[in-house]
Amino acid sequence: MTTTCVVALGKIGLPLAVRYAQAGHDVVGADIDPDVVALVGKGEPPFPGEEGLAEGLGEVLAAGRLTATTDTAAAVAASSTVVVVVPLVLDAAGRPDFRAIDAATAAIADGLRPGTLVSYETTLPVGTTRTRLAPALARRSGLTPGVDLHVAFSPERVNSGRIFADLRRYPKLVGALDPAGAARATAFYRDVLDFDPRPDLPRPNGVWDLGSTEAAELAKLAETTYRDVNIALANEFAAHAETLGIDVHAVIAAANSQPYSHVHRPGVAVGGHCIPVYPRLYLAGDPGARLPAAGRAINEAVPGRVVDRLARHLGGLDGLRVTVLGAAYRGGVKETAYSGVFPLVAELAARGAAPAVHDPLYDDAELTELGLVPFALGEPCDAAVVHTDHDDYARLGQDDLPGVRAVIDGRSVLAPARWPDVDVLVLGRG
Repeated sequence: MTTTCVVALGKIGLPLAVRYAQAGHDVVGADIDPDVVALVGKGEPPFPGEEGLAEGLGEVLAAGRLTATTDTAAAVAASSTVVVVVPLVLDAAGRPDFRAIDAATAAIADGLRPGTLVSYETTLPVGTTRTRLAPALARRSGLTPGVDLHVAFSPERVNSGRIFADLRRYPKLVGALDPAGAARATAFYRDVLDFDPRPDLPRPNGVWDLGSTEAAELAKLAETTYRDVNIALANEFAAHAETLGIDVHAVIAAANSQPYSHVHRPGVAVGGHCIPVYPRLYLAGDPGARLPAAGRAINEAVPGRVVDRLARHLGGLDGLRVTVLGAAYRGGVKETAYSGVFPLVAELAARGAAPAVHDPLYDDAELTELGLVPFALGEPCDAAVVHTDHDDYARLGQDDLPGVRAVIDGRSVLAPARWPDVDVLVLGRG
């Protein structure tokens, strides 16, 4: 039986651990949070909303194929393959903060045995695997990459809520320090993953060896930075459409009817663990790049632009009660990482408004813990901004916000007929 260690049992790591166990591996999940380890051991996902996770976790625990521990070194010592999914975040200046992944790398090195494969799935600046992480493993373990240690980079490419489906849907990209490491990583991922047929791809769906860790690192940053820049372009189009008195959503739909146009949708904010972060990781390796920097600046400015529009429409916001609809960064996902709710609330408060936040996925205590003032539907307010595209909000109407005079729909989700006496301003529509 093959034993695999997954380091970090978060929203990506735990589903991966379950999938590997379902494929027949003995899996040891390592996490520094004892509460997470305890919940996993009891078969309770530490986070909600991942389709198939609770059932899969119960299945592999019952079969004895998954255990969890806080002792990363011991878990690594029992394994032939180590998959690392420790998050890389940004510091206050927007630079990569390597502390967590450096600490995990040190713990991994303490348990390494000759011949182990270490595959990093954390999104990284180009060159990080070869120049930072592999040398750190070698120094601390005494093993030599390419000789008795194999190091690869294979980026996760999944979205919360649909991870098990995405693992089948998208090619698994792999890059290693050397051909032997690439062969080990390719064989491992072929063993633990199944792939849906994709006739739209230029080669069969499956494990794709890109030839180097740098190529695999860049591929992940390219696909996510592209999305940020594309959304920035859509937001530029939206701002211009507002001045022209036209509907940018109809314009984008028309443009995208031509097969070479793939303009994304504009939105009040770009949130989540990925799109706001990974362009910064790209820029860490290519600081002179202009488009990623411009895209980030454009998208980060949208909350302020939306609040400016609301203030102009109402003749100022001083003393007004403004409801922000949605704390989550994306509809249907209970997650506020880099959510636009925070800059929106800050912009509203800076203009003298009294902002409060509603989200169907969060109770009042959870919103308060996030530093937000909770709002309950049915309470009076003067204005509102739709931040999150929750399905629930398509069913809202003016009676849910008594006294509301104007709403900015930052996600184009409201049903106008439900707001007959309210000025509904749609982002990108003049």
